[in-house]
Amino acid sequence: MNASTPYDALFDDDSEALFAVATHGGALATVTKIEGSWSRRLGAQLAILPDGTTRGSLADGCLERALAAEAMGATAPKMLRYGAGSPFVDIRLPCGSGIEVWLDPAPDKVKIAQAVTELSARRPATLTLVNGFIRNYHPKLRLVILGSGPEVRALAELADAQAITVIRAAPSGEMGGIALGLGQIPDITIDPWTAIAVLFHDHEWERAILPWALGSGAFYVGAQGGAGARENRQTALREAGLSAGQLHRLKSPIGLFTSARSPRVLALSVLAEIVAGYEGIVG
Repeated sequence: MNASTPYDALFDDDSEALFAVATHGGALATVTKIEGSWSRRLGAQLAILPDGTTRGSLADGCLERALAAEAMGATAPKMLRYGAGSPFVDIRLPCGSGIEVWLDPAPDKVKIAQAVTELSARRPATLTLVNGFIRNYHPKLRLVILGSGPEVRALAELADAQAITVIRAAPSGEMGGIALGLGQIPDITIDPWTAIAVLFHDHEWERAILPWALGSGAFYVGAQGGAGARENRQTALREAGLSAGQLHRLKSPIGLFTSARSPRVLALSVLAEIVAGYEGIVG
């Protein structure tokens, strides 16, 4: 784990339990089967730390408390069932659903450390449980915002509130971002779990940035601008030699809403589109 990287910048809701056990020790509970409708994905995890506290989220708190109680007295891994068909009649799940949870009071520290190392380096990771279930993890969503003005500030603030890692780059390093010069591309490593939002009012800044962004591995590239700006942009990108496939990748108009008349509405529209795209690739 890079000592210069804030700990909470490395994990998200999906990997919080893994990082907690890697850091503090304790038990790890993993949902390995879902029957019916349930609010979490297969593989959802809960960490039960040595002091009895939990990290992660599975339900409304009752299930978490039950698993914590089971973990405190467990000496070996075991499969537990909750909801339909469960012996724990006091814990009910929505719509008559049932889940199976693998509870390991002493998960393999080496395997967990390996998974954390991969995620910390922004690489996918897996953890194979003792019962053979394979848990897949993906690097945390990261958002690169290039631009200046209130739209950049609003999007960064909204992403921060969602604990999304944000990197900003702006002309002359405005608002504390990485300094950009006209015609320059930012020195930022882009991976498949990174989204790029280009928010310039002066679209001359896009001429170098958009070919770089569309040629990168980012899962999302969007740029703001009205109809005239979008038409001019397409012409400039074709003249720059971008392929039809690269042009098709560009989200413009940017965001889910057909129009946004304030920075905060634009930020909500853009972030919703980005999160939806990320969820689509990580399952």
